[in-house]
Amino acid sequence: MPILNIMLPTGKSEAQKTALLKQTTQAVIDSLNAPISNIRITLQEVAPENAIIAGEFGRPFALVHAILISGRTPELKASFIKAVAQAIESTVGISKQDSRVIIYDTPVTDMGVAGGITAQAAGR
Repeated sequence: MPILNIMLPTGKSEAQKTALLKQTTQAVIDSLNAPISNIRITLQEVAPENAIIAGEFGRPFALVHAILISGRTPELKASFIKAVAQAIESTVGISKQDSRVIIYDTPVTDMGVAGGITAQAAGR
């Protein structure tokens, strides 16, 4: 049940944002073997004056908050982080060095799905 929220500075084209969402979805499928029906990704844009990166306003950045059901190995998480950073770099041109991916491991009892039942009750 990967849920991602991607934050980027404003100014990317609609085509770039669409490509980012599609390539990130594929990165999640490939790196975590997640079914597409379980993946949720949102994109938020931040005005450059509303973010300071390494002491600079207007510096390119990508910040990804990823909520995953707990239990994945450190190696699988590293593969996921690498795949997401690559999708960001190849679609919107933000360097892997300027991307951050934060993983929140969530127990199956703490994730609601399917009309209000837990992921555990849904068999995930």
